[in-house]
This record gives sequence, structure tokens and C-alpha cells, in this order.
Amino acid sequence: MGWPSTTLTGRTIAFLVAPYGAEQVELTSPWQAVAESGGTPRLLSTGPGRVQAVRHRAPGDTFAVDLLVAGARSSAFDGLVLPGGVASPDALRLDEAAVAFVRAYCASGRPVAAICHAAWTLIEADAVRGRTLTSWPSLRTDLRNAGAHWVDEDVHVCRAGPGPLVTSRRPADLPVFNDTLVTEFVHAAKRRKG
Repeated sequence: MGWPSTTLTGRTIAFLVAPYGAEQVELTSPWQAVAESGGTPRLLSTGPGRVQAVRHRAPGDTFAVDLLVAGARSSAFDGLVLPGGVASPDALRLDEAAVAFVRAYCASGRPVAAICHAAWTLIEADAVRGRTLTSWPSLRTDLRNAGAHWVDEDVHVCRAGPGPLVTSRRPADLPVFNDTLVTEFVHAAKRRKG
């Protein structure tokens, strides 16, 4: 925390999760970082109403969906955050609208941040080939099979591709993940503006 209050002012950041199973802290902690840096976080999902987050395997809180991903334009957002958890990314990679949104967003050159199991959605969107990233360790083989180079780091920023890709492993890495994603989103916004 401690970001200048105007760094992401006027910028809208999409958070994409399935109706069930996003790891709560991997949603709320980056959300708070974006909001505290002046950005406007918006919750996208594949279903309307509220999403059910989890705290590990136990039910967590629910959160109101701002927009269905099927009706969302990727060009409307200045950053994309993909929280982890096991069930949410697994469901997203089976949803055609979610995969299409992530594929279009990743191809646009704007920054993406993904933590833990969220890399599954990136794999399905064919957005990891030739890129270096980290994730929850059990995804290492999945990422390598999809053409990515996997590293065991608390956070990794890959710039070998259309836009910066910020990835992280687990909830314990959230402080550095949040700092890095805010920094990358700010730099990307400045590059587009200038």
C-alpha cells in the first residue's frame, strides 16, 4: 500500500472471476490496491448477481457482479486482473465468452495480472506461448505444455509479448504482486496517454 492517490485516476480495471470459487484474498487484496491507487475496479463474471468467493476450500463472502463478461468489450478496460483459486479459473477456461474476452484483452497490448491458478485461463486463451511466468507450482507442467517458460518467483513481469504480463504464485505473494501490478498498470496508462 502507499500508492499515490492519483496514479490510476480515470482508469478502469477489470477483475474476471467465475460465479464460484475465486480465492477471496486474491480478489479483494488487488481490488483494494487498485482502488487505493485511484483506479476503478469492476467485477466481471460469467453469470449475473453475486459471485461466491472461497477462503481456501471454505465459502467466503459474496460480491456483486458489475458486468457480464459476454457483454463486455475488452477495449473498455485499462488493466485486467485474474484472481486465482482452483474452481474459478477452471470454470472460466470452459466458458467461451470468458476465454474470448481474455484472448482479445491479452492481444491488445494492455497489462494483465494473474495469480495462482489463474494461469489456466491464460493457457486456454493461448496467451502464454513464448512468455515467462510464474503460478501455483502445480501448473508448471500445464504452462510448459502450452509453450511458456515457468519460473518459481514471488512475482514475474514478462514483457515478451503484446503487453506486460504480471504473474504471481500464491496469497503470500500478494504484497509484491499488488505493488507490481499497480506499477505496470500506471506505466501502461502513461505510455498510452503519451
